[in-house]
Amino acid sequence: MRSRATAATALCLILAAGAATAQVAHADEDVPSRAEVREAERAVANADADVASVQAALSAANERLRVAAITAAQAAEAFNGARYEAAQARIAARRAARAEQVALADQERLRDTYAESVVTSYEAMPELNALSGVMESEGILEVVERVGTMNDTQQALDGKYDDFRVASSAAEVASNLAADARGEAETTETAAREAHDQAQAAADGAAAEAQAVAAEKTTLLVRLADLQDISVDLATRRQAGLERAAAEAAAEAAAQAAAQQEQEQAPAPTPTPSPEPEPAPQPEPTPEPEPEPEPEPEPTPEPAPADDPPPAAAGAQAAIAFARDQIGEPYVWGAAGPGSWDCSGLTMGAWQRGGTSLPHYSVAQYDASTPVDAGDLVPGDLLFWGSSSDPSSIYHVALYIGDGQMIHAPRTGQPVQEASMYYWTPPNFFARP
Repeated sequence: MRSRATAATALCLILAAGAATAQVAHADEDVPSRAEVREAERAVANADADVASVQAALSAANERLRVAAITAAQAAEAFNGARYEAAQARIAARRAARAEQVALADQERLRDTYAESVVTSYEAMPELNALSGVMESEGILEVVERVGTMNDTQQALDGKYDDFRVASSAAEVASNLAADARGEAETTETAAREAHDQAQAAADGAAAEAQAVAAEKTTLLVRLADLQDISVDLATRRQAGLERAAAEAAAEAAAQAAAQQEQEQAPAPTPTPSPEPEPAPQPEPTPEPEPEPEPEPEPTPEPAPADDPPPAAAGAQAAIAFARDQIGEPYVWGAAGPGSWDCSGLTMGAWQRGGTSLPHYSVAQYDASTPVDAGDLVPGDLLFWGSSSDPSSIYHVALYIGDGQMIHAPRTGQPVQEASMYYWTPPNFFARP
């Protein structure tokens, strides 16, 4: 089947042949008319416009897929964040409960101590009663001694009561804090469950969008093959090549832009001042010969400096090796191995192998690491993507392996892979565990 573009091309060839022989055979019926020429030109233009329209529709479909993937990634990391906060709240609740138990035990112990002191003081009252002491005493010294003993006993009793009151107040505060911590833990647990449901809905939505986009692209590629008069397989491979070339060009442009920005932000070198001309040497008087000094003992050579401690690259190499071993394993949101990963689960597992503990949450991984500039990246550093300049907007993380490359768990349907750090959109946060 010949397409309109092929027919238009043939018609244009006929037009050219007719123009060459128009002077010989003006009446030849095979020569196209002006109207036919215009129709052929319109057919060619329409075919080109249709091809451009199909390619634009393919680009729009890919953009929808990208947006759906970002939405799913944001929801997945929001779940990781809610789960992380719930875990922190549970830890705080357990600590508060232990503090409450200690405070209540102290309160009970001091209550018993105070009660025993009250009983003891009551039993000793007949002997320590001031009037009885005066009446029964044999002299003023014994009176003073009895009164002093009574005062000491009362002060000790008051002190025990004060201790009991302090312990009671501490127990009340600890109980209130424990209740608040339990409430916070319950709230965060509820938020984590809701975030889980939202992440599942976003993942389902991204999967449905991916299927819809795949079906739409299939239809568009059939149309494109018809317009270009080629097979669907060839049209598919051509389109994939165009998209791959466009992604590589965008990655290269992003890398060049980042390098240029880095050069612009680098401090300008301080100009070296030109040396001033030295004055002409003046003749020096001949010095008087001095006695040769006693030979000084040779200084003891300083020990050679110890080798610098091994750089963090040792841990980074272990992290990179671990991540590389996971290449090809599937992405599953919320997963941290073995056998499946999400973005922050992979970097957590990699750096755990490298000897550094990181939480399973990209925002918390950034908070737990040392921010660095893009120009200071070394293998093992973490790359982060956020929707704004605020680190709390981070929704994706990858492991930098050098030479502008990274290993990451992209999204559902895309397994753990090595790719250019600019393959998607440039990262906007960088940190070193």
